Amino acid sequence: MKPLPTEEIQRAVRMALAEDLGTGDVTTQAVVPKTAKASAVMVARESLVLAGIPLAEAAFRELSPEIRLDRCLEDGARAEAGQALLRIKGAAQAILSGERVALNFVQRLSGIATLTAQFVEVLKGTGTEILDTRKTTPGLRLLEKYAVTCGGGQNHRRGLSDMILIKDNHLATLRETAPNPIAVAVKRAQARFPKMRIEVEAETLEQVAQAAEAGADVVMVDNMEPKQIRAAVRLVNGRVKIEASGGVSLANVRAIAETDVDFISVGAITHSARSVDIALDFNT
Repeated sequence: MKPLPTEEIQRAVRMALAEDLGTGDVTTQAVVPKTAKASAVMVARESLVLAGIPLAEAAFRELSPEIRLDRCLEDGARAEAGQALLRIKGAAQAILSGERVALNFVQRLSGIATLTAQFVEVLKGTGTEILDTRKTTPGLRLLEKYAVTCGGGQNHRRGLSDMILIKDNHLATLRETAPNPIAVAVKRAQARFPKMRIEVEAETLEQVAQAAEAGADVVMVDNMEPKQIRAAVRLVNGRVKIEASGGVSLANVRAIAETDVDFISVGAITHSARSVDIALDFNT
């Protein structure tokens, strides 16, 4: 996995701190002296795959540049319940005021990494890769896609400018070009962006054939049963890559992979991942 850009970490952390602090942490300001020191440890309360530690560190450092931070594990590592993740020592006010923002980032991103790792584990030995989608929290896409890679998954496209993906609604606007709007769409895409990868969403085997014949690089078979997906793989016979999408779960992902598809894209790893249980325990 590639590290998160420093500027993206700072942007996200400053936005989150501004949201949480507002005009100030009035409870901490009222109760805790500015000179008070404290130490705390971030601890996993369940088994998880870690992601987001750089954001937690940035949150504390934003509030106190002198704070001491000791990583116990790196992002992408597996942690068991009770295992220490990050040790913090320094100004008590900064630790208290940054606690929730730091935990929110690590809990959310570790949840995505953990769920992704479960999908990856189920697919061991198949050769099929797990991809994410654009079904992410607005403003946090780069962070959530980073968490996917921490869990062993791969990123699809970051945004609409990264590759060409011709979907059913694009084709719906080309109905006047029947009987083969896919061929028209691919030809237009090749003419406008000749160096870009082109993927076509297909809902039928006829569309799979049309996309392969038109020169698409990848065909996304959407909401097909394994029997249909296997037929699509045989139909293209290695001419293009096949990506399966739609209705994917931990219960059926192995059966989909065993059709010999190249990729399986799973929106759930970002839009439905549960935040894992992580706590910040103060030392007494």
